[in-house]
Formats: sequence, C-alpha cells, structure tokens
Amino acid sequence: MTQVISAAEAKTLLANVMKDAYPDERGRFGPFGGRYVPETLVPALDRLQAGVDRYLHDVDFLEAFHAELKSWVGRPTPLTHARELSKRWGAQIYLKREDLAHTGAHKINNAVGQVLLAKKLGAKRVIAETGAGQHGVASAAACARLDMPCTVYMGEVDMERQAPNVGRMKLLGATVVPVTSGDRTLRAAVDEALRDWVSDPNGTYYCLGSAVGPHPYPYLVRELQSVIGREAREQMLATTGKLPDSVIACVGGGSNAIGIFYPFVKDTEVQMLGLEAGGLGTGLGQNAASLAYGRPGVLQGAYSLLLQDEHGQIQETHSVSAGLDYPGVGPEHSLLMSIGRVKYEAVNDEDALAALAECCAAEGILPAIESSHALAGAKRHASEHPGKTLLIGLSGRGDKDMPTLQKTILKDQV
Repeated sequence: MTQVISAAEAKTLLANVMKDAYPDERGRFGPFGGRYVPETLVPALDRLQAGVDRYLHDVDFLEAFHAELKSWVGRPTPLTHARELSKRWGAQIYLKREDLAHTGAHKINNAVGQVLLAKKLGAKRVIAETGAGQHGVASAAACARLDMPCTVYMGEVDMERQAPNVGRMKLLGATVVPVTSGDRTLRAAVDEALRDWVSDPNGTYYCLGSAVGPHPYPYLVRELQSVIGREAREQMLATTGKLPDSVIACVGGGSNAIGIFYPFVKDTEVQMLGLEAGGLGTGLGQNAASLAYGRPGVLQGAYSLLLQDEHGQIQETHSVSAGLDYPGVGPEHSLLMSIGRVKYEAVNDEDALAALAECCAAEGILPAIESSHALAGAKRHASEHPGKTLLIGLSGRGDKDMPTLQKTILKDQV
C-alpha cells in the first residue's frame, strides 16, 4: 500500500477522529472520500445531502427507522458466546449475530434506512446494486415493506454463484437485471446502477449497499450501520462487564466493518482488526485486498485505496466470497488504516473456508463466506493474543453460499 499521509498529518487526523470531527463538509475522511461524479449527478447528490442533513437525525425519522428495526428486522440481534471456539482458540470469542437479522445479514439495516429516506425525498423508484445478493435481497424486502418499486443490478458471475438470492429478490418483487459487461461482478453492477441513476436522477433513488461511493454515501451508510456496534458495545458491557480487547470484522466495501468499528473508535484500549479477501495470493488479480495491496485513486465517485496497475487501470479481483470481490474500499477505512487506528490484514480463500467449516461443526452456526474471513482472522489473532476477549462481527449467514460450498469444501463428500 502506498503511504499518502505523513506522520504529522496522521497525528492531526487521529485527533480529529477522536473528536468525531470527520468527514468534513466536503465529505473527506482526511485525504479520502469526496465526490467525483458526472455533472448530471451533482443535483441528485445535492438533494441527497440536503435530505441526510434534514432527516437522518430527525426525531420522527429515527422513530420510524428504529420501529422497523425492532418490529420487522428483529433488532437487537443477539450476542453469542462461542463456547467451543473459545476453548479451541484459547480466547473468549463473542459473535455479534447479524446473520439473525431479517433477510440474513447486516445489509437490511442500511436498506430500511435508505428506503425510508427515499420516500421522504419523493422518489418514485429505488435501484440497488448487489454482489453476494444480500444487499439486493435487503433492498427488495425493504421496498416491499415500504411500497416502493425496486430494480437490482447484479453481475452475471455473481448471479450464478448466488442463485438462491436471485430467486429471493424476485419473490420479493424486485426486477433483477443481469450485468454482462466488465468483470460481471460487483464493480460492474455498481457501474450499471450509476448509469440508471444518471438517466433519471429526480425520480430514482440509488440505494447504495456499502460505505463506498461519492459523499454523502459513506457517511450515510456508516450512520445507519453503526447500530451494530452500539448494540454490541452495550451487550459486551452487560455480559462481561467490560469492553472487548479486540473488535474484528470482514472488509469488502466495508459497511459491516464500519458499522461495528465506529462506536469503538474512541475507545483506545480496544484494538480493531479488519480482514480483507486475500483470495489466492498477493498478485494483482489474485485477491480483493485493497487496503493490503492497493494504491490511492478514484473509483465510482470517491478517492480511496484501489487495486490498480502501474498505469492506474482498475484490476479484476478474485475472492471465493462474492460480497468481498470488489477492487476498492470505503474511504473511512482508508483513513482509519492510514492513521493507525485500525489494523487490516488479508485472509486467503482456503483459511476462510476452513473457518466456516470449523464454526459450523463447533457452534452449529453456518456463517457467510464473507464473515468467515473475520473468523479466520480472529483465530489467527487469538493465537497471537491468548486469553483475550474478541468480539467478531458475524455479518451474515451462509445459506446463500451453498452453491459455492458444494463446489469447494463439500465437493468430496457423498
């Protein structure tokens, strides 16, 4: 990773983070973030910013949002002490169970909030992109709940490996559009959603699924997903009487991770660890680990760390996990790594699948392959810090991954 912040700048930015003085009015997380979009989208983003400023912390909006989270999403999600994994790994392991949220992942928190905002802004339809399918399912469900038409763009490759979620989206009333251009995964799906939005920026609301994209999306998604970390923080104090020693989460675009990290950022005694998709190796095209191997640049509306070649061309990525298979990362994560507040590492496909199998056998929980990167990283972290208390964000359940699991860890089983 190319260093873009000096030691002196990092010290100043860390102080701003501790005071919660970020992002700035331009949507910058230090040097990262911002808004790099065609002129045709500027009015739509201005309207969105005005809506965020007006409604996001409005009492009536928050009352409606939290009512849906409680009665429909099923929040608060439980905190589970993983007794057998704790014995095996030599640490106290706690799982924040976003897999038990309605539709099976953390994505529903953001989708409900954004669709409520879309209605406030007078939008006539909602569009979304999806990789693993969980944001697509969540958007489809939220739109059905709140009576909004929904169109979801999904890469052709992801539609094949996440077939169960394609069916779920259709049953929930969404139109699913296959994307056959580019790498036919999440990046291509985002591109198509942006093209749709440009064609009708007034009547269409783009429900972006991760903490990426132009301002104010990274901030908006963080605020909606931080319910994860706020709940987990309270639950850890109630259960153990103290904060965890480490908070650990998987990182693709980064919505699940920033959701659980953000409420702990000021707790300097708490370590935070993000796990990216290490795929098959360290070379370009072999992984999706933007923070570990990326360089700064602009992708899909924001300046952040990206997987690109020496000519600045964005590279195709690889991960066994569709939800982590993206060549960029949210700008807030780039900041938190650059100032040293969060440590980020890569986990390869093999270790992630092994952690998934171990969690199934030890705890009776089938995690998503995305979440299994966090589990594998936590196992490694526990071996280096024995006896510590680790809080792991279990971002989703693995039912959606059965086609991939049949071809990988189950292929030799009768």
